[in-house]
Order: sequence, then C-alpha cells, then structure tokens
Amino acid sequence: MPTLDPRIDAYLAGVPAFALPILTRLREDVHAACPDVVETIKWSRPHFMLETKLLCGMSAFKAHCAFSFWEREGAAPGLPGAMGDFGRITGLADLPGRAELRRQIKAAAALLQAGAPRATKPDRAPRPQLAMPADFAVALAGTPAARQHYDAFPPGKQRDYLEWVLEAKREDTRAKRIAKAVEWLAEGKSRNWKYENC
Repeated sequence: MPTLDPRIDAYLAGVPAFALPILTRLREDVHAACPDVVETIKWSRPHFMLETKLLCGMSAFKAHCAFSFWEREGAAPGLPGAMGDFGRITGLADLPGRAELRRQIKAAAALLQAGAPRATKPDRAPRPQLAMPADFAVALAGTPAARQHYDAFPPGKQRDYLEWVLEAKREDTRAKRIAKAVEWLAEGKSRNWKYENC
C-alpha cells in the first residue's frame, strides 16, 4: 500500500470539483505503475519522487489540470497554451487509458533510473524588447533607488514590470500600477516578490 502525503490530501481537498477525479486517478496510476514513488509537494503542487529524483507532477487550475513527467524521452509537447505532457486536462476523457498511462509512467521511471538527461523543449525565438513607457520612466527618475534596482534586475524581471504597466487598460489603473511598481522597486522587490518563497 502506498504511503500518502497528507499535504497532497489537503491539496486535493482544495481543488475545483471537476479536478478531483482527474488528480485522484493520476495519483492512483502513478502509485500502481511505480510502487516505490514517494509523494511530496514542490512549488506548491503535488509531485512524485523516485530515488530522490522527480518523476512527475500534477496541478489543478481554475478550468483545467496538468500532468508532467520530469524526464521523458520524446515527451509530447502538450497542446498550445497548456503545460504538461497531455495539454489541458479538463476531464478523465483527456487522459490516456489506464494501461497506456501506466506504461508511460513505467517508461519515465526507467529513464529516470537509467540517468537519462532531462528532455528539453525546442528553442523558441526571443521575445521582442519592450520599450520603457515615458510615464514609467519619469516615475523611476523621480525615485533614484527604484531606478537603481530596476537597472540591476535581469531582463526578465524588468520585463515583468514593463508588461504589468503596459497591460493596464485604463489610465487610472496604469497610474496605480506605476506608483506600486516604483514603491516595490525602491525596496528592491521584483514584480512577483510575493510568490518567490512559495
């Protein structure tokens, strides 16, 4: 009988109703295919470890679930706009049959135990550079500490702030976001600082 992690039980208790049968079945199939797995929580999501290495993980979102193998030769890329090896899973019908899924889990476990390198995603074109909006530049110039921290951030963290400001649809929303961005930047915080220690 598998050892179940109570943190995963708690996670499952909080998922949307449509997701519970999906994640319950995934959990059952992982344990059935690979009895030696150990359950854990990583990145606030249920994962399964084999010999201290990540085998796979699952997640529930508002309208879909995802399931991913950590290492898998020739892994399916998932459907556009979704994460995981099976794309957006909205119902049990989106999963392979039990026998097929368990076969895939066993194959991923064998690969992991053989020490195969993690499958990598194909390179994608770099995203275009975003221009600094004039109103955001003026606000940063008025608070030297904020500008200093912004300039010290890597391009991805700078982009997080730029996208947040540029995505505002109303002027008052944009102004509030700029004020909040300057405040956080003056403290050396990235745009998503609240989630960095999750």
